[in-house]
Amino acid sequence: MTLSINLDQMTTETRNPRTMQLDTMTVHEFATVMNAEDQTVAPSVHQALPAIEAAIQAITAAFKQNGRLFYIGAGTSGRLGVLDAAECVPTFGTPPEMVQGLIAGGMKAMTVAVEGAEDSQELGRTDLEDRKLTANDVVVGIAASGRTPYVIGGLDYAQKVGAATVSLACNASAEISRHAQIAIEVPAGPEVLTGSTRLKAGTAQKLVLNMLSTGAMVGIGKVYKNLMVDVQPTNEKLVVRSKRIIQQATGCDTATAAKAFEAANRHVKLAIVMILTDQPSTIAQTLLNRANGFISKAVALSQEEEV
Repeated sequence: MTLSINLDQMTTETRNPRTMQLDTMTVHEFATVMNAEDQTVAPSVHQALPAIEAAIQAITAAFKQNGRLFYIGAGTSGRLGVLDAAECVPTFGTPPEMVQGLIAGGMKAMTVAVEGAEDSQELGRTDLEDRKLTANDVVVGIAASGRTPYVIGGLDYAQKVGAATVSLACNASAEISRHAQIAIEVPAGPEVLTGSTRLKAGTAQKLVLNMLSTGAMVGIGKVYKNLMVDVQPTNEKLVVRSKRIIQQATGCDTATAAKAFEAANRHVKLAIVMILTDQPSTIAQTLLNRANGFISKAVALSQEEEV
């Protein structure tokens, strides 16, 4: 399928009347107008909340079936997907394969443009084929323009396989919206620098991706209260943060948190359950397993058994 290109119909490509004299503005004028334009992004995302909510529910359901989340995009859109996927590992303690970011042209496209890659629907399909996409998975196609062939090819293949599909575009009535079960559209308006979709469009996409991954992780028990209880303590700062999270979750003192942290083999969530239930690590882990990783449910199970 060949896609027609009509940039005049895309708000991401139209000229912003507030920045027609961008090249002659003072630094103060430039910073002021750019800040003002950035403030239009959040309201655009707000309008898309119903679709975002549906996407979070679909991703959560997939995770509960041991499915995976794939972000697929080109250029800035692809890079943002790769970034969000990479951040899930240290933040939520997920295996790298659980959330994956695919970018047209492969990982070298993170820093160097790969000519023509985004124009290939076939490449979008084969990239997902290589990951052995299944009906348990979710594919989120990201394209600021809303028409990237690479993304459309990936979404069409995902639909064929039976995977859940979500599109994320920064233009209204986007082409990719017609290739997904759930269509998220966040048209933030013309860019300060005409056509530079790494600006407002990129910000809008980042806000939405933050919501998708974080919301789904909350839905599978990766969060207790508002604490990242599956954080991976891979450096000194994160070790300190881990112990602090244990204290905040349980109200215990520093020494107790440190002792439980080590007794739990540095697993924050397990340490919290050990303290809240006053149980050794083996029993606390059993409670967590029965509660599917939810701390509050594990604690409730412990209290029920005491009764």
